[in-house]
Amino acid sequence: MEPIHMTNQEYGQLVNQMSKESPKARDLVWSFCVGGGICVIGQLLNGLYRSMGASEKAAGSWVTISLIFLSALFTGLQLYDKLAKHAGAGTLVPVTGFANSIVSPAMDFKAEGFITGMAAKMFQIAGPVLVFGIGSSVIYGLILCLFRR
Repeated sequence: MEPIHMTNQEYGQLVNQMSKESPKARDLVWSFCVGGGICVIGQLLNGLYRSMGASEKAAGSWVTISLIFLSALFTGLQLYDKLAKHAGAGTLVPVTGFANSIVSPAMDFKAEGFITGMAAKMFQIAGPVLVFGIGSSVIYGLILCLFRR
């Protein structure tokens, strides 16, 4: 079988022809509802922790811990990816998406061993997010310091 020779532009046109159109409005609404639903769960947990006597700051911390734990658990049970498949960015934006981006690659590479598989690959997706997030915050902090003087 002879290899197919085409330019990047020709390949892009082929991909556009073969791809079906995404229902953007429906995806946007569904993503908004799922992301909002995750936030509602966070608010309900916040109310629960506050009613149990936690301060506002402590309740916020417990909500974050709970959402990360639930996200990791649902990723481990292969439920989070099924939800993300239909909800799109609605599952990625809250802290739950970050937890999923760490747990999912770790599970995928666990067969390669604890060190070279799981531990080495778990930040494969989340690593760039951390690098650019921390880098952006440093640049923002420097700019803020320069203009506050």
